[in-house]
Amino acid sequence: MKNINQEKKFKSNKARVQCFLRLFEKKDALLILFWADPDALASAFALKKILQGRVSKITLSPVNEIRRLNNQVMAQILKIPLVSFSPHLLKEHNKFILVDSQPPHREEFKNIPFTAVIDHHPQTTGWQADYIDIRPHYGATATILYEYLKTLKLKPNVYLATALVYALKTDTDNFKKSTQLQDVLAFQNLFKRMNKHLLNKIESSDFRRSELRYFKVALNNLRYKGNRAYSYLGKVSHPDILVLIADFLNRVFETSWVFIGGEYKRSLIIIVRCDGYRKDAGKLVSNLFKNMGKAGGHKEKARAEIPFEKLSTDPENFSTKSLINLFGKHFRLEKKKKLPASSPI
Repeated sequence: MKNINQEKKFKSNKARVQCFLRLFEKKDALLILFWADPDALASAFALKKILQGRVSKITLSPVNEIRRLNNQVMAQILKIPLVSFSPHLLKEHNKFILVDSQPPHREEFKNIPFTAVIDHHPQTTGWQADYIDIRPHYGATATILYEYLKTLKLKPNVYLATALVYALKTDTDNFKKSTQLQDVLAFQNLFKRMNKHLLNKIESSDFRRSELRYFKVALNNLRYKGNRAYSYLGKVSHPDILVLIADFLNRVFETSWVFIGGEYKRSLIIIVRCDGYRKDAGKLVSNLFKNMGKAGGHKEKARAEIPFEKLSTDPENFSTKSLINLFGKHFRLEKKKKLPASSPI
């Protein structure tokens, strides 16, 4: 089948969804893969409802270990059925969907013959799928899947509606990030069906008592360069704690950039946050680190993962100063661009 980018090909959601459904038969065993975060979990959960009864088997499989407490609580109380990824799952299924991501984003996704890829991140190149629905102007992949449900006149139950609402809230940062009318309409309609007590339980479960020590380390190591905040935490039990700290520091008024680093499995993980005004965090980390590891994201938030073997500094010697130095050249060039040209004599 030819690759179908339905953003370009179709003029209506009905045509898009019909094309998508034609990819599957009753005999198919479907594996839905994703990197687990709220948007991916909710979108995979929605795909399960959409394709339930249309195929013989559906497996939802995150390729990462879910360590962040919010995500664990979300999967548990919303009854999202998950199976940990292992290569044998590829042999047990004949159709594959990648949701809220693209094949180059993770090593685990490469070389899988995806039937469909549905995502809202900026489109990458060098890969193929039978069906592609990528809408980078949408605030969340959950909005795309909501439109699929609406087109098929499928009403999400309270668990799915709550999952989709939480996904929309997290990926749009409570609609403070750039969003589209479609995101707002999806939220408005799903809000009527979700359960506020379930949502509150998920949102209030940010971190464990044992993780409070990382906040102390982050604040002790915190350094500012102008309005840019930097902190390196050393070894962390899981990268999501870096996300929590970056989001926390991003709320400080005098801060327009946040760079939080930590060591996880012999790699340097860097979480970047900014206000998005004349800034692009995703472009910044991609330009700096794309040849060293995995790097990318959105205007307001981004992430880089760099094996320490690609850096000239050992993990034991890496520090907040090292983190500052990694970004120093970029900001020096930015400052130089903004300096007024010397007046001719």
